[in-house]
Amino acid sequence: MKHLNHPVSMHSPRKFRPRLAGIVLVALAAVGFGAEVRSQSLEPRAYSNSPTGLNFVLVGFQNSNGAIELDPTLPVEDADAEVDTGYIGYVRTLEVAGNSAKLGVVLPYASLQADGFADGVFRERDAVGLADPTFFFSYNLFGAPALSVQEFKDYRQEKIIGVSLKVIAPLGDYDSDKLINISTNRWTLEPGIGISSAFGNWTLEASGAAAFYTDNNDFFNGQKREQDPIYSAQFHVTYTFPSKIWVAASTTYYEGGKTTIDSIEKDDIQENWRTGITLSLPLNRNQAVKLYGSRGVSTRTGTNFDIAGVLWQYRWGGGF
Repeated sequence: MKHLNHPVSMHSPRKFRPRLAGIVLVALAAVGFGAEVRSQSLEPRAYSNSPTGLNFVLVGFQNSNGAIELDPTLPVEDADAEVDTGYIGYVRTLEVAGNSAKLGVVLPYASLQADGFADGVFRERDAVGLADPTFFFSYNLFGAPALSVQEFKDYRQEKIIGVSLKVIAPLGDYDSDKLINISTNRWTLEPGIGISSAFGNWTLEASGAAAFYTDNNDFFNGQKREQDPIYSAQFHVTYTFPSKIWVAASTTYYEGGKTTIDSIEKDDIQENWRTGITLSLPLNRNQAVKLYGSRGVSTRTGTNFDIAGVLWQYRWGGGF
């Protein structure tokens, strides 16, 4: 692995300019689980009902690769990145005030490679390490009563309204002497609300969220980095087959996220669209595999990534 505080150049021994590295960090700071890629994540069936008392173990892999759309005033061209992320997670379904809820955690490990031309000189960076973990809680306010496995057999969804909260903790690998880090070195709080309506085998979903960030007071070379909230909306159409296989077509729009470094505002506000598809395949009573992919439709600034991943889940408890 190349050390991030020792520049690597294919054409010149000159030091890698902080401009490119800092911008790449802005776009990729916690790749796979940071603000940028999280905002691009599509989550069909995020607000759904499940029997209470269930446990889920999740193991997954995700590849993200593509261009980084930058402030056009910067002397950086053809900036690209690729991120491979492996992760494990745990989810528990609960009863809260008579309604169903979920509580969980996701622990990622990421490898990223970024490159581009700074003033005509090709530069590249690699980083590998623990990324920032995500803790989340969702609660269904309406239409999703807490039910046992036996009671759930007679449940038929109509309309569900739910709320959620994600917390991303700055516990990943971070070194302010290095230009690119896996961790963002800041907290993220993301409240959300969603509605899901079922019509036979079809389900229509809409949700909105706002991601708020604390400051990174130990940015590269001791600088302070601030970021405005990112606001996002998602829409999903899901079809469930009699075999319990389901497929979802999704789109998301997100905007905001302008950054300020040492009181200097950057021209990097995001106004981006993405579309994607998700396929869930039950293997047996306890196991399922999910395949998903998405790509950018329109990107003003930020990471215009193609994302593809696979997730395996195993469930137990609650009478299974």
